[in-house]
Amino acid sequence: MVENVIVGQARATLQWTTLGLTCIFLSMPRSAVSLAFLSLLLSCVLPMQVNAQVFSKIIDMEPPAGPGAREPSLTALENGQIAMSWTDVHGSGFAIKTAIGGPGGWTRAGTVIDSPELFVNWADFPSIAAFSDGKLAVHWLMNSGDSAYAYDVNIALSEDGGETWGQSLVPHRDRSEAQHGFASLQPMPDGRLTVVWLDGRAYDTNAQGAREDAIENAMQLRATTFGPDGKISEDQTLDIRTCTCCQTSATVADDGTVLVAYRDRTETEIRDISLVRLVDDVWSHPATVHQDGWEISGCPINGPAIDARGGRTVLAWFTAANDIPSVNVAFSDDVGETFSPPTRVDRGEGVGRVDALQLVDGSAIVSWVERMDRGEGLFVCRVWPGRICEEPQMISLNEAPGSINFPRMAQGSAGIYIAWTQPLGDPNADFERDVTIRMVLGEL
Repeated sequence: MVENVIVGQARATLQWTTLGLTCIFLSMPRSAVSLAFLSLLLSCVLPMQVNAQVFSKIIDMEPPAGPGAREPSLTALENGQIAMSWTDVHGSGFAIKTAIGGPGGWTRAGTVIDSPELFVNWADFPSIAAFSDGKLAVHWLMNSGDSAYAYDVNIALSEDGGETWGQSLVPHRDRSEAQHGFASLQPMPDGRLTVVWLDGRAYDTNAQGAREDAIENAMQLRATTFGPDGKISEDQTLDIRTCTCCQTSATVADDGTVLVAYRDRTETEIRDISLVRLVDDVWSHPATVHQDGWEISGCPINGPAIDARGGRTVLAWFTAANDIPSVNVAFSDDVGETFSPPTRVDRGEGVGRVDALQLVDGSAIVSWVERMDRGEGLFVCRVWPGRICEEPQMISLNEAPGSINFPRMAQGSAGIYIAWTQPLGDPNADFERDVTIRMVLGEL
């Protein structure tokens, strides 16, 4: 449609909007107004097929894990393959495993660790990350005391594609019997590894007044770096009060800036999404991405997802501000210094559990979970800045007892891989063990 055609004595301003895309020509000669439409069509280069399905084809993939496996994490490799980590049943306990593969098959699953002391949780789960040289990093959680939520982050590196793993390292210097989890691993261009996590060292202590970097009964966001030689820097406090149990998310921009998104928490229990940036080895102060104003007294267990590529950054998150559950997406073209106003992408019953991939063409793929009459649906949408998501595509409908938890995505040379925990469907099932991992490949 054409809007706001203003013709002056000699010149005109024309604004043309179609399918959510606005193109503006200023100071146009009045005699050229009749040619404006052709110019506009040539100038608006963003794809117009917003009603098309996200994926032209969805292929069920055979994952490298069997019954009992859960909580997959995916990362892309430079050669176009992907690497996956997951938690698997091992005897009466659990193990952390990895494999590398794609449409042609998978390597033999390798075991990072098996231990009865592994902390296994549906929301705070292991992850895998890949360096540009093929080195892999995996994190997991180990119980550290008698409390149900006393556990530490552990990290190991592999130089041979996950066949063998080095010594486990704990990134935080604090060894108190407290919660250390919801970690994100981000390899950096210089070979270092940035690690961020939520830290409960001050949560159950009268910390306020005793330390400048702590608030009583508050989780903290902390970070450190691993050097190529394995040396760990002093961990730093990035935010002294955060939401208690929402996942963190990290990415690195083309210029080497590390961006970390997380759910914050104010004194008045506003729990919106904040961002910190590592620029030239200096962390920025926390900045709220958008003033949703979600006031909630407890943790919603619903972290954001951030990804950067080609000079653009995408950020997806869940909010229920004003009692309206929404899955929102925003973009940044200045390495996270500012973000666009959010666009809502869910169909009206979103429950969040988001993931996001920034594509090289400037669009992004966002995934989320949504309530359905017959269970819960896993949806994706391809989002462009300034454009609405007109037709989300459902990837899977879970009608079994139990949940698909937090689906994860990664882009390989063959397309977009999506993996999630799938309940097996037995109404008498043990939800802790009667699950498996399901994976699909979406072709763009």
